[in-house]
Amino acid sequence: MGRVAGAYGIRGWVKVAPGGGVQQALANAAEWWIGGQAYAVAEAKPHSATVVARLAGLATREQAAALKGAEVAVARESLPPVEEGHYYLADLVGLEVVNEQGERLGVVKQWLTNGAQDVMELADGRIRLIPWVPTVVKTVDLPGKRIVVEWGADW
Repeated sequence: MGRVAGAYGIRGWVKVAPGGGVQQALANAAEWWIGGQAYAVAEAKPHSATVVARLAGLATREQAAALKGAEVAVARESLPPVEEGHYYLADLVGLEVVNEQGERLGVVKQWLTNGAQDVMELADGRIRLIPWVPTVVKTVDLPGKRIVVEWGADW
């Protein structure tokens, strides 16, 4: 869902930079997993492009700062259902990506963000970075495990 960006304030709050438009879902979750350890969320709120939270077991700024860079995850069942035409990025990892001409471009390996949009990193002999924007992404077929994009095979 994101990574711990650092400590916030003096009482052991953490600041998380969430990816993929999940800011509110992260703020609403009752439990976060950070570095393989579960933390009960005592309080959390969106703050600019981040989420700041007070987690049970973290009492000092130093304890919170020690988590900097760690990945933050939540249980799938704590996430709200997605609307039609929207997806959790984790559900798209492993899907085959082809262009409109049917040429295989690769498989979604992971997601990156450049601030303006999410970016698919594809792996298949070479690494490709494809922006997740409506002008590029044409269809997503979750049952068929395929994403069709307007993208040249030689790009």
